[in-house]
Amino acid sequence: MKLREVVSSLNLGVASASDTLDQTITGGYASDLLSCVMAKAQAGNIWVTLQAHVNIVAVASLLNLTGIIITEGSRLEEATIEKANEEHIPILTTPLPTFTVVSKLAALGIQGTD
Repeated sequence: MKLREVVSSLNLGVASASDTLDQTITGGYASDLLSCVMAKAQAGNIWVTLQAHVNIVAVASLLNLTGIIITEGSRLEEATIEKANEEHIPILTTPLPTFTVVSKLAALGIQGTD
């Protein structure tokens, strides 16, 4: 599934790298602990978190993630958006809780990382 389809289906806001939404999502991972994401997320995954600071961009770039969904209306710092645009990392936003977002992704057929 393309990232653009997820944005449309979940009515997500696009905070950065809007020109990179045609990437294919290979799976998903949800965690707010950066160390867990670094250990378990895989290239091509969409990452679901409520973290909104600049370090999420570094993790997503390091792992070659398809994008990040920021949940629960967490407010992004301007530096995070700027860095995400520089690194071509799509950051998507929603007021929905993490559990709801993960449920909706699963309903779309996006599987978690084993």
